[in-house]
Amino acid sequence: MKKGFLLVAALILLSSLFVGCSKNDNSASSNGNKNAAANAGTNEGNTTADAPKKKVALVLPEKIGVNAFFVQMDEGFKKAGKEFNVDVKTIESTDPAAFEQNLRATVAENYDMIITATFQAEDALKKVAAENPDKPFAIIDTVVDLPNVRSVVFREYEASYLLGAAAGLTTKTNKVGMVVAIDAPLLKKYTVGFQEGLKYTNPNAEMLVNYVGGFTDPAKAKELALLQFSKGADFIAGASAVGDLGVFEAAKEKGFHTSGQDIDNTGVDPEHVVLAQLKSTDTVAYETVKSFVNGDFKFGAVDYGLKEDGVGLTYVTRDSQTPLNAFVGQANIDKLKTIKDDIVSGKLVVKNPLAQ
Repeated sequence: MKKGFLLVAALILLSSLFVGCSKNDNSASSNGNKNAAANAGTNEGNTTADAPKKKVALVLPEKIGVNAFFVQMDEGFKKAGKEFNVDVKTIESTDPAAFEQNLRATVAENYDMIITATFQAEDALKKVAAENPDKPFAIIDTVVDLPNVRSVVFREYEASYLLGAAAGLTTKTNKVGMVVAIDAPLLKKYTVGFQEGLKYTNPNAEMLVNYVGGFTDPAKAKELALLQFSKGADFIAGASAVGDLGVFEAAKEKGFHTSGQDIDNTGVDPEHVVLAQLKSTDTVAYETVKSFVNGDFKFGAVDYGLKEDGVGLTYVTRDSQTPLNAFVGQANIDKLKTIKDDIVSGKLVVKNPLAQ
């Protein structure tokens, strides 16, 4: 999703602990980290012991403490800094004005590359990148069309297709739903992908879609989930950012099954939150730093889907610490893995709804 979705407090605190443990180690060269040294020395343009370290900043448009989307991104960013012997710094912002100021500060401090993320960063990045054409920038989860910006986006519709296919395989009522943040073109990558996957595995199933009207309204999302349940839906996917918490509440109260977004949040309520559509912001942050250090960093748009581990589905593309719920079942997971393999190989083509 545009802003990513929240974890419950316990999971967020756990994520923060992991993030805190991955602070950049400025002594990597001296303590004999052979793996980092080997990685850093395999390509021309990599950091070496005789050259100054590269400096890369991750400037975020909001605080990361309560947003799993940014927590994951920060983890991948710091992991790359440690493995490739790069000085990395994450800067959080409190509002749009502070974000632009932070972006300009990293330019003034002469960071070798500056990374940011989401549509919230677009306007400020367009100004700052245009004013500094010789400075390389990258933005995650949206596109800024400038010659010195690398835009990293996701093929969410591939993971949505898998989620819809899972709904088609598991529903007992042949009615499933999705509670979506807003009725916007970008979110068709979720709704259309889900619809197509549902029809692939269960042509007789009906999909119900309702829009919350925003990204931060759990009460409204819960109301819509209850409405879909009253119409017979036994699986209702959350796609409403903060609103997903309301969908989870409704599922617990009424006993239907649901799914989360971006990270594996099946542990929130394993009895009812049985799947999660994944968006691997940690992977793309890591790969962005890696390509910059290795000297194969290119500007323009790049996208990450199932093949690149940029998106996925719990139990299908990544393991989970939460035991698989019997509502889904291993037999269905095996079928979904075959569908995933067909998408990755090109045997099954899932089209981008925004390109149609």
